[in-house]
Amino acid sequence: MKTQSLPSLKTVGNLLIAGSIAVLVPYTILTVVFDYPNILRQEPGVILTRFHAGGPQLIAVWWTFAITGLLLLIAYVKLGQYFENQHKSVRWVTTIGIISGIAQIIGLLRWTFVVPVLADRYVHSADPAVRESVGVIFQAVHQFGGVLLGEHIGQLFTVIWTVMISRVFDQLRVFPRWVAVFGYVASGIYLLAQTELVATVVPNFPVFDLAGFIGSTLWLVWLVLIGVKFRTLGNLLEKKSYFAELRAV
Repeated sequence: MKTQSLPSLKTVGNLLIAGSIAVLVPYTILTVVFDYPNILRQEPGVILTRFHAGGPQLIAVWWTFAITGLLLLIAYVKLGQYFENQHKSVRWVTTIGIISGIAQIIGLLRWTFVVPVLADRYVHSADPAVRESVGVIFQAVHQFGGVLLGEHIGQLFTVIWTVMISRVFDQLRVFPRWVAVFGYVASGIYLLAQTELVATVVPNFPVFDLAGFIGSTLWLVWLVLIGVKFRTLGNLLEKKSYFAELRAV
């Protein structure tokens, strides 16, 4: 690894750690105040009523949840820049990571700019026909922006990025091999969460209920882990560079 790339290396570690923690905070708040992610598979009327009751504070949490993903997007780019000259597949792997992040951010932002309008109309309408129409519209938005865009494309591409970047780490021997294996295991469990998405259109499709929670949690732990290791590696290279400069004086 090139010593002159040291600032970028340490930045990657900081971004991975900060991004993982930043995403976890609003996620945890949503599990407490909005029964997320269980609420996602409830009937439209239940979701809209519960969402409207959360008020502006809930909208703000959803916005924060979406925007904090930008930290991880930047981390993907920095990570790609650092390794792109050391492994031939890094550029397209980085592209996959960027697509995953953008898809999830757009999917989450529907809760900030689309759902509030539908929820307000649903709650304040006394006409059953209007409420039914709003419910249908919400279901379409929910299925497209959530299931298709955010959860399917976003999460699936996240899994692909994690597997491929773990393979890069393993082949370049950046970290001990167990770090890559951790990434593979987290990705495999996270991939099983796709069964829940299929079940939204294929009744009685086998679902692994805890795959999403366990997989995403392990994935965030893995991100923090490699973030810490990048910082440690960066500090080591910094010391080597410092002593090399002293010897050159």
